[in-house]
Amino acid sequence: MKFSEILKSPVFPRGHRWVFEKRKGIYESDATALVRKMLEDESIQRDQRFAWERWRADDRAAKS
Repeated sequence: MKFSEILKSPVFPRGHRWVFEKRKGIYESDATALVRKMLEDESIQRDQRFAWERWRADDRAAKS
């Protein structure tokens, strides 16, 4: 992979607060609710998809 192909991770301003709500009627931890809310952000979705695809394409992971 070339450096020009690497996706820049999203950067949020210092002190950024995520406003999230837990789902009603079922158990959901604060961490799960936060991650679910963060994944609504398109830049985070792209970053995580890129990381997943890069990890899956890494042949060293398949050898261990």
